[in-house]
Amino acid sequence: MLNKKRQKYFRELLTQRLTDLLDEANRTLSGMTDHRENFPDPTDRATLESDRNFTLRIRDRERRLIGKIKEALERLDNGTFGICEECEGGISEERLMARPVTTLCIKCKKEQEKEERLKGQ
Repeated sequence: MLNKKRQKYFRELLTQRLTDLLDEANRTLSGMTDHRENFPDPTDRATLESDRNFTLRIRDRERRLIGKIKEALERLDNGTFGICEECEGGISEERLMARPVTTLCIKCKKEQEKEERLKGQ
């Protein structure tokens, strides 16, 4: 279980990451609604569309991350942040530093990945 100081640290980390992602999403939205781009050359237009599609795929991944960040903040609120949802043991602080939205300890995550590999074969 994390002490109050570490909980505050992770709350600030997650909140800042959430703010950054939402700001980036707003910049992308405003950039994509700018209709000044008019390319008579089909190749230039195709490049623009390809770039936009790539950006949208990135934003979709970030959208999912935003959901995970909000869930992690809820876990901080209800006292379950840092507790593995599989074995109910503690998640190491090193793992939380690397992936603060995680819900599994490293042992359970390795087991999950092992099972996924076996199903994929």
